[in-house]
Amino acid sequence: METKFFLGIGLAIVLVFAGAAVYTGFAKIHDSDQVTGDREVLYQVSTIDALMQSVFDGVEPVAELKKHGDFGIGTFDALDGEMIVLDGVVYQAKADGHIYKAADSLTTPFATVTYFDRDLAVTTDRPMNLSVFSSAMADKLPTGNMIYAVRIHGTFPSMKVRAIPAQHKPYPTLAEASTNQSVYTYSDTTGTVVGFYTPVFFKGLNVAGYHLHFISDDRKTGGHILDLTVPANTSVEYDITPGFTMALPTSSEFTGVDLSQDVSGDLAKVEK
Repeated sequence: METKFFLGIGLAIVLVFAGAAVYTGFAKIHDSDQVTGDREVLYQVSTIDALMQSVFDGVEPVAELKKHGDFGIGTFDALDGEMIVLDGVVYQAKADGHIYKAADSLTTPFATVTYFDRDLAVTTDRPMNLSVFSSAMADKLPTGNMIYAVRIHGTFPSMKVRAIPAQHKPYPTLAEASTNQSVYTYSDTTGTVVGFYTPVFFKGLNVAGYHLHFISDDRKTGGHILDLTVPANTSVEYDITPGFTMALPTSSEFTGVDLSQDVSGDLAKVEK
């Protein structure tokens, strides 16, 4: 592991996995063999456990985040809605049920982005809800010990999403804030699932397993996915992402929070 310090919002932790050995047993299928290192990196702002414990102040502008990827998810300052980054555009799914293009000046307290380059695709063999999908897809991945960006485009018979409204100081915990979330269920909606699969050893840093958001093709609806139905014969695209960079806030809210606590139980409730 290599650690670097930089001027800006804080500390960058760069994890680089062994190169060729990572891909043993399956082939990369980029359009070009010439792929820069930055395209193979998951760039993350802060940690999920910090977000769970009320570190909601935005620390990085959308304009800076877009320099690190064209695909990803996150939230906004004061927990104001759900972030979806697709094809280089940053969208904000707010609690009012609408989607907005995020201004470059908006900030994020937690986000993950990368450049999406498909490495493999898996076709579903039956309709699946989120729980079944998560279990079934685990058997299809080359390894559970890598980060994958996940993209699914299709028409979904059912899509249940949420967005949390902006919070006010003193901030509640994320679990407390989620009790006031807005939940929307859509039928036969066409759009894109955007998100990531991260390994179990990312516990505390990110959501271990699948963390998925949705945006409709008309860019009118979306949010954090609580549940969905993925139809049979749907292509699930994966981008294997062997690099990881984390930018940590330098605020007193972050530096003073106790990140030794196990909040995984609350996180499981918030995610579902």
